[in-house]
Amino acid sequence: MRAPHATDPALSRGRLHPERLSTFRTEFQRDRDRIIHSSAFRRLKHKTQVFVEHEGDYYRTRLTHTIEVAQVARTIAGALGLDVDLAEAVALAHDLGHAPFGHTGEDALAELMATWGGFDHNAQAVRIVTALERHYAEFDGLNLTWEALEGIAKHNGPVAAPVPAALADYVARHDLELHTHASAEAQVAAIADDVAYNHHDLHDGLRAGLFTEAELAGLPLVGPAFAEVDGLYPGLAPMRRRHEALRRVFGAMVEDVIDVARDRLAAAAPASAAAVRALPAPVIAFSAGMRTEVQALRGFLFGRLYRAAPVMAERARVAQVVRDLFALYLDEPRLLPADWQADVAAAAGRAGLARVVADYVAGMTDRFALVEHQRLVAPSRARPGDDGGA
Repeated sequence: MRAPHATDPALSRGRLHPERLSTFRTEFQRDRDRIIHSSAFRRLKHKTQVFVEHEGDYYRTRLTHTIEVAQVARTIAGALGLDVDLAEAVALAHDLGHAPFGHTGEDALAELMATWGGFDHNAQAVRIVTALERHYAEFDGLNLTWEALEGIAKHNGPVAAPVPAALADYVARHDLELHTHASAEAQVAAIADDVAYNHHDLHDGLRAGLFTEAELAGLPLVGPAFAEVDGLYPGLAPMRRRHEALRRVFGAMVEDVIDVARDRLAAAAPASAAAVRALPAPVIAFSAGMRTEVQALRGFLFGRLYRAAPVMAERARVAQVVRDLFALYLDEPRLLPADWQADVAAAAGRAGLARVVADYVAGMTDRFALVEHQRLVAPSRARPGDDGGA
């Protein structure tokens, strides 16, 4: 049953470029489908989550992470009577703007673009779906609904000044009301992201051998889950034990979000999606107790996974790859592919060219960035006369 505060696709604010309505899909279903069929979505298959994409077949990539986020978002949205298609669409698009090599690539591009409007993956996702996807005859981008674009831009909350340049360029033409909270569906997509990565980063860190189950025993949320499994299934095989425990961690987070959202929505009693946006705080959140437990988990993962020595060594290497490629293309834009040369020609000055280069580099997959770096940069660093022999 649809809640009164759910976003109704029949009442959508529409698209920047008006289109005929579909005869068999809602507007938000069309948004979802366009995102899935986009080039940027396919590239997520070969982009880093934590571990560089080629390091192992079992580690999450941005694509597998995104699919998990979308599944969580549909579950929560459905339980709350929200529009599951809008929640799913925002979830599927939330990481489209990520550069190669995850947050390492984003940090490198943000530093390189600091004097030219900066770089932010949420803003870049909006830029991709409004300008850089070029498949339709009548417009650039995917021409998503206002509600989907708002959700991509604001799913983490109101956007404070200074607004990233990539986002500011679009909202100057199509106001996404960056000062308000997003719809409940977009808030669901944001917390589904938290649930998914807290869960799967535990899996990936254990598989990588960066910590053990025994080291998780003292963590709130995680330790009790393992203890519960041991009580119910003594002597369970290690991989089954791990999966059983971590799916309990996953379930506890999802159930907490649903319980809190129901309480907050009942107390606020918003009569429409617009009323949700006008509230002073999000309606989709963890409880105070769960938030404390999740923060403890994140602190553990920060030290043992995200800042682990092997991860940090790889981060330093791939950050240099991004810096090298950006500098090379900025100095020699003729090296950009032929279908990017029209953007180069249209670029306004050095700042405009830098944005084109950032768009191109940010769109690279991990493996393509490494291959291009080897092809374009590595040969220039070889010592004269070095034939690779001993």
